[in-house]
Amino acid sequence: MSGTSRLTEQEYLELLSPMAKELSGMARWVAETDQRMVILFEGRDTAGKGGSIDMFARLLNPRQCRVVALPSPSERERTQWYFQRYAEHLPASGEIVLFDRSWYNRAGVERVMGFCTPEQVQDFLNAAPEFERHLVDDGILLFKYWLCCDQQVQEERFQNRLNNPVRRWKLSPIDIKARELYNDYTEAREMMLSATHTDFAPWTLIDFNDQPLGRLTLLRDLLDRVPDTELPMADIAWPPLEDEPMRERYGVLQPIAPYPVEELGVARGGAPEEQDELAKRA
Repeated sequence: MSGTSRLTEQEYLELLSPMAKELSGMARWVAETDQRMVILFEGRDTAGKGGSIDMFARLLNPRQCRVVALPSPSERERTQWYFQRYAEHLPASGEIVLFDRSWYNRAGVERVMGFCTPEQVQDFLNAAPEFERHLVDDGILLFKYWLCCDQQVQEERFQNRLNNPVRRWKLSPIDIKARELYNDYTEAREMMLSATHTDFAPWTLIDFNDQPLGRLTLLRDLLDRVPDTELPMADIAWPPLEDEPMRERYGVLQPIAPYPVEELGVARGGAPEEQDELAKRA
């Protein structure tokens, strides 16, 4: 788990376990009742969008649950209707789509960094509720989450990315500039919420200063807002094997030697630094 938390890793996993089962049941309900679900993850850099999305993606079938994290628009895409490149990633029947940032880029990073004009921002704020009204009216279950974190916490997370070679890839030139524009992002968020927090597509803000607690809060909120998703498990015929289970056999090639855990004196649970890194991804 990254950063400080009120929860130990064991406490977090114990709290996550029952909700993970509920999430699995929700996904089965989405598939078996032909629902379509969209979850938007928005927030400042380092807020915890990636970790939250990983939590969902690790628990759900990748054939059903897709993550959409679009790069900067191409020259061609800049000439299209703004929502066009996002609309093509919307779910089909039985699918769940997780947007790691979304069309709200226009009201956030594009506005703050000067990648679009004030007129384009206002046009977006006027159009977004209508776009989302069409999605909801067509039956899509739309959930919009904004992940909140204080600047001091953001600075600590930036330092972690700066000093940790495993996480250095997360840093970008935009991150450096964003540190100077914390208040500008606040103003942009408030303007966005004022224009796009609607009764049919509301925003939910979640405190992510404590990321593990934030993930649990987000998941619990989502599960509480979907309809009763409990469906009976279908019976699947599973006859016993006719013979004793067989060991894997090899002819052309043999497996390579296992990683020498014992020779390196590594505890069976893994080295502390390895456990820390794995926990950060949990």
